[in-house]
Amino acid sequence: MIKRKDEVVKITTDGIKFLMRKNKVTEYNGVGSFVDKNTLKITNDKGENQQITTKNVIIATGSKPASLPGITIDKQRVITSTETLTLKEVPKHLIVIGAGVIGAELGSVYGRLGAKVSFLVEYTGSMIPTMDGGMGKELQRVLKKMGADFYFNHKVTAVENKGNEVVVTAENNKGGTMTLTGDYCLVAIGRKPYTEGLNLEAAGIGKDDRGRIPVNEHLETSVKGIYAIGDVVRGAMLAHKAEEEGVFAAETIVGQKPHINYLLIPNVVYTWPEVAGVGHTEEELKSKGVAYKAGSFPFKASGRAPPAWIRMD
Repeated sequence: MIKRKDEVVKITTDGIKFLMRKNKVTEYNGVGSFVDKNTLKITNDKGENQQITTKNVIIATGSKPASLPGITIDKQRVITSTETLTLKEVPKHLIVIGAGVIGAELGSVYGRLGAKVSFLVEYTGSMIPTMDGGMGKELQRVLKKMGADFYFNHKVTAVENKGNEVVVTAENNKGGTMTLTGDYCLVAIGRKPYTEGLNLEAAGIGKDDRGRIPVNEHLETSVKGIYAIGDVVRGAMLAHKAEEEGVFAAETIVGQKPHINYLLIPNVVYTWPEVAGVGHTEEELKSKGVAYKAGSFPFKASGRAPPAWIRMD
């Protein structure tokens, strides 16, 4: 499975490199940072520097896994989504901190491969809280059938690597404490913008309290000619959202007048079965006081429905 994943990644990245060459795009490999608003420094893996000047810049550096205070991610037993995609074994007991999109996806994968999965959730009382509440409940029901356990409204206070196992301590909202012992702990509480080392200050660009780069309706930063897209700006951290914004920024730079309707960009959770949503959620409509009608259709009647839930022990 990991080998297949690596093959897909290579095909995708090689395809992007091909498109760069085909469209006569010059590619520089290294860490980019601002010298000033029109000058960029590129440092390669040998520590060598070169500078290029430009009229326009699009910042698209993406995001990296977030962590919790007091938790050391050692990348051995206490891991993020990055390390979870390179494991050499199926965990016996995978403890997942968080039940958002990433935690749900990876918990679903390893649960189907035979791992015992336990979800520890601090701030919410349901799965995938950014999506429709009914979808979170259905996904939780599916994962329960696979043997997953859920501990909602629990605040993680300590995660300790004991060598061949991890001990996670948490307390509930009533002050009670509990411990879980597993062989891996996945910290999946979300992602944060990756802006370290960009030297944004040299270009005159600031960040908000969540580390994101503020942009206007044209995705332009406070500095004329510098744009930002994807995970480093507001909105959902989705690759296809970033792609739409990349096209939008490029078309804006060449003088066109593009538009994006963010309500038409779908949210997708790659569990089994998948969960997807587009537009406002029911909860959002309620909070806005917007009248709506709700309907449902049994998933079992869909041709996409699997014949049975199979645990692959």
